[in-house]
Formats: sequence, C-alpha cells, structure tokens
Amino acid sequence: VLPVSAEMPPKQPRKQSLSMGRGTRKRDEDSGTEVGEGTDEWSQSKATVRPPDQLELTDAELKEEFTRILTANNPHAPQNIVRYSFKEGTYKLIGFVNQLAVHFSQVGNLIPKDSDEGRRQNYRAEMVTVSYQGSQESAKVVLSDTENLEEDEEPKEAEAEAETGSQTDVPTVEAVETVTEEEVMTPRQPKERKLTNKFNFSERASQTFNNRLRDRDCQMEPPPRTNFSATANQWEIYDAYMEELEKQEKTKEKEKTKIPVAKKTGKMAMRKLTSMESQSDDITKVTQAAKIVERMVNQNTYDDVAQDFKYYEDAADEYRDQEGTLLPLWKFQNDKAKHLAVTALCWNPKYKDLFAVGHGSYDFMKQSRGMLLLYSMKNPSFPEYTFSSDSGIMCLDMHVDHPYLVVVGHYDGNVAIYNLKKPQSQPSFRSTAKSGKHTDPVWQVRWQKDDMDHNLNFFSVSSDGRIVSWTLVKSELVHTDVIKLKVEGSTMEVPEGLQLHTVGCGTAFDFHKEIDYMFLVGTEEGKIYKCSKSYSSQFLDTYDAHNMAVDAVTWNPYHTKVFMSCSSDWTVKIWDHTIKTPMFIYDLNSAVGDVAWAPYSSTVFAAVTTDGKAHVFDLAVNKYEAICNQPVVAKKKNKITHVQFNPIYPIIIIGDDRGHVTCLKLSPNLRKMPKEKKGQEVQKGPAVEIAKLDKLLNLVREVKTKI
Repeated sequence: VLPVSAEMPPKQPRKQSLSMGRGTRKRDEDSGTEVGEGTDEWSQSKATVRPPDQLELTDAELKEEFTRILTANNPHAPQNIVRYSFKEGTYKLIGFVNQLAVHFSQVGNLIPKDSDEGRRQNYRAEMVTVSYQGSQESAKVVLSDTENLEEDEEPKEAEAEAETGSQTDVPTVEAVETVTEEEVMTPRQPKERKLTNKFNFSERASQTFNNRLRDRDCQMEPPPRTNFSATANQWEIYDAYMEELEKQEKTKEKEKTKIPVAKKTGKMAMRKLTSMESQSDDITKVTQAAKIVERMVNQNTYDDVAQDFKYYEDAADEYRDQEGTLLPLWKFQNDKAKHLAVTALCWNPKYKDLFAVGHGSYDFMKQSRGMLLLYSMKNPSFPEYTFSSDSGIMCLDMHVDHPYLVVVGHYDGNVAIYNLKKPQSQPSFRSTAKSGKHTDPVWQVRWQKDDMDHNLNFFSVSSDGRIVSWTLVKSELVHTDVIKLKVEGSTMEVPEGLQLHTVGCGTAFDFHKEIDYMFLVGTEEGKIYKCSKSYSSQFLDTYDAHNMAVDAVTWNPYHTKVFMSCSSDWTVKIWDHTIKTPMFIYDLNSAVGDVAWAPYSSTVFAAVTTDGKAHVFDLAVNKYEAICNQPVVAKKKNKITHVQFNPIYPIIIIGDDRGHVTCLKLSPNLRKMPKEKKGQEVQKGPAVEIAKLDKLLNLVREVKTKI
C-alpha cells in the first residue's frame, strides 16, 4: 500500500492540461469569428467592372454554341513560301508545307532488352550481383565461425593451460582463415540461362574450298639510263641566252629576204598579229573555258527562247485546217556588219546548229567591204567565226565532206576559200587576175565532187557569162571555163563580116542531185538554160521562164524531174525539166528574193519577198495559194533577201538587207506528216514523197493535155 502523499502529486498536472485545452478552444473560436467577419467584408467590397466596349448579348446569343474543329496543321507554319522556278522563269508559290512541330527531342542511350547487347549487359549485371552476394555470405560465415571459436576458447582457457596449453588451438584457427580466404577469392559462377528456341532454329554450317589466288608477273628489260651532271655557272647561262638571241636574229633576217616587196605590208600586219598572239598566250589558255561560260550565260539569258524552240507548238493550229504560223525565235546581228545586207545563207552539213552568213551589198553605187560570219544557235549574241574582206561577199557554200571549208564569191569577180581550222582572217586560197577571175560579180558558187585525182572542185557563175570550174591543185586554184552563156538570136553582123554575140548574164545555178553532169543556169534576161558539163558550146534545153532576172533556181530534193525558180517579176514557178511550160505559177505581189525547198517534204517550200513577208506553201494541202503569209521584218523599207531551211529542226533562217538574220519556228500545220490510220503503218521515205508530188503533177499534166 502506497502512502497518500505519493498519490496526490500526479492529479495536479491533469487539471492544468484541461484548463489549457479549454483556453485554446476559446481562442480558436474567437479567431474563427474574426476570419468570418473579414471574409464578408471582402466579398461585399468585390464588384464586377464592365469595360466600356463590351457587347451586350441576349440570352439566346449567350447560349449559342460555336464549334471549333481541331486540325493537325501547325498554326505557326508559313503558308506563303515562294521559290524561283527556272523552267518557267517566275517565282511560284509552294503548295506543300511541312506541318510537323517538334516540341522536345533528346538523344537517348536505351538499348532493347531482346538485342544481343542488352543480353550481354543483363548477364554482366547478374554476374556482378551474384559475386557480390557470394562474397558477403562467405564473409558472414567466417565472422560467425570466428566468434563461436572465441566464445568456446574463453571457458576452456583455464583447462587448456592446466592440461596441455593453448598452443594446440592456434593452428586450427589459421586453417579456417585460409579456407575462408580461398572461398572469397573464387566466387561461384552461376550457369548461363539458355534462351528457349521459339522458332525451332538450328545452326548448320558447311565448309567450301576457297579458290586459290594466282599472281601473274612479266619481266622486261629496264629502260636505258644515263647519268648526267653539270654545273650551271653565271657565264654559261649568259652564253646560252646569247646563242638564242643570235638564232632569233638570223631567222628574222631570213624571213625579210623571202618576203617580196608587194606583199610586205600584208605580212607585216600578220607579223604584228602573231607577236600580239604570242604576248597574249595567257589569254588563249582560257579561251575554251571562256567560250563555254559565254554559252552558259547566253542559254540562261535566252532560256525562254530555247524553251520555245524545243517544246512550243502552236495549239491554235488544231482549229486552223489549212493555215500555219511562224514563231520568231532568235535574232542574229553584229555591229561590224550593221550597214551590210545579207547576201548568202548556208547551214553547216555536219554541225546542224551552225550556219554561215555572207554580207555585202546589192547596190552598185554603195559597194564597200564584205564579211563572212558563222553563228551558232547556242550563242546568238556573238558569231563563232568572223572574216572580213575588201570586196562584198555575194554567195557562199560549205563542203559536205570537209565542213570546215567555205567557198565564197566576191562582187569584184574573185573567188576565195576560207579554212575555219586556221585562225587567220585572210582566205587560204584566192583567185587573182592572172588565175582567171571573173570580170563581173560572182552570183553563186557550189562545191562539187572531187575530180579523178581527188582534188577539191567547185563551180561559179557570174554576170560575165562564164561558168567556171575551179580545182585546187597543189595549193593553187586552177580554173577551167565550162560554158559561156550566149543569148540565142542576138547575133549581130558587123560590116567587116564578123559576128558579135550578146553574152548571157548568169545569176543563179544548181546541179542535179543524181545526174552529175546536168545543171540549170538562170540569167538576167529571165531565161533558164539546162546545161551539161560535157558540152561547152550548146545548151541541152532552154526555158522562157520569167520576164525579169532569175534570182534563184533549185532542184527538188526528192523528185529528180522537178525544179523551182523565182524572179523579180513577182512570180515563183515550179517546172518539170522534161516540159518547157511551168507546172505551177504563184504571183506574190512583190519581187521574190529567194526560194527554198523543205528537207522533210517534197511539196513544202518557202519564198521571201522584198516587202518583208515570208510565204510557206504546201502543195499537198493547198496548191493554189500559200498556207502561211507572215511579215517577218518590222519596217517596210527593210527587204528580205534570203531564206534557208534547217536540215533537221523545224526552223528557217531569213536574212534582210540591214544585216539581220531572224530564226523562226514552223507551226505544226506547216510540217504536216501523213496521219496514222488504225491498223496501218505510216509509210515514210523518199518513195512516198516522190509519189505524193507525182500525184499532183499528173493532175496538172492531164489538164494541160486536155487543153
């Protein structure tokens, strides 16, 4: 039983705790009332403030629902990206915009568990944990064994000291320690788990023989070698330079003795040019690269024209049955030939984009210099080759087998051959007064087949009435008069008994495509003579063709009997050389400067007139009038002089008397090919073209026989 004094003290702290609890409750209640009052005041003071520009909406408008469709498009993606189109030459809006927006990206280093690397890492982690756990367990075992031994030793120490001593217990402890150390050093290796073979996969290997490599060697005699050594002193270098200077002086003296006095001025000019060329060796090294860059720049500049040349076809031709148009492409002009007329045009037989232009003057009172320019469609801004001459060039022709040889005829009666391989501005061969030059302007020249000795050969016709054959023998021009034109029925008898013949002035000629000896000659009197190379005194036939000078005569490229002529009497006539009357006659209301057959059809030809118009005919479509009449030159005073078809591309080139050459593309109606019929192959070739023209000629022949 405890005393009363011991029971009293613990009751006092309970009363204190109760009083403390009541005081805290009162405080909480007071504080709660205070907070509630504050909140009421705050709620009363809060009032909505309406902005002055807020709309007052009705209940119906407030309840109205507005649906918004969420799309995957990026609102920040630009919608007006514009890029330059080189094909169309304008800036075009790009329709496709990438809508992907990347918010977060991080390069990770996670590896799939099923991969080889993942299995290796799992295996290593298991090995480490197993070895770590094994070492901990072995350490615990050792510690527990040592503690037990120590506990056993304490009660037995007295007995051991008394009976045998404590020495017997020491080796046993050392043995235990060595065992535990070995167990720690060699952890147990767990067996690797074999993966279950889900697909019944089995590895099989086969061994094959590898082909043996063979080495092939060849032995040859080494090249002969000699050892050379010398010392270059200052005086030896000086002597070498002096010897070189002496050689140069000797060669200059020899050249001076060789040059005759008459040709000294021309040679001096050539020597100046060669010296300038030697100085500008650095520039010549870059010429090829500069030419390529110039062509690239020009192709970019005239890209729209090049696109039209290759791809544009006039869609309006589908609605025009028998009419066509000419699309202007490039315009070729050069400042040096500004006031010279285009007197000749000729396409290169090998390079189909290259053509030669002859510049001169048809006006007797305005005769000055002449120029030969060669343009390429790849570079319309500047000619590829430029040659100038003292007399105007009136005609030219390019050799078929040697496309670098250009023969020209001058207004002063000379003929000359230019070699494009040689950069000299002077012709390689030129006729002189001694070598039988013409006494009047040379109006046309034509290359012919080489003679029996394989010498180059060409013919020329002039107003002096001579048709001359020129042969290049041992770098000299040798002439032979083939025929002298005489006007029939114009012989005059002089009182002394002599006969005077009026000379026929030849203006144009053309050789037959198959019969080598036959050729046609047009004259200023309006007559056309059919001549032979074998007969120099008489003509095979005579045609009363025109009332004024014949400007051009040309054989049909397909039909061997048909040829065409044009004249200043406004007419173009198509002939059969076996009949003396023309098959077709076309009046073009102005003097006709030139005509040309199309290379792709036997019935298509073009003619140009002095009023600035080009006329294209297709006899198979319309044999009464042209299917295209189009003005080519802007000014009325500007006259068109020549026209030529390209042998491959559907384009023509037209030259005028201001020195300009215009290239135009033929619309599809002007080059109509035979339509393809179902189940039938379209027949093409020369035989089809000959038959097409023969059909037209037979219609005309039947009408003439009936008349």
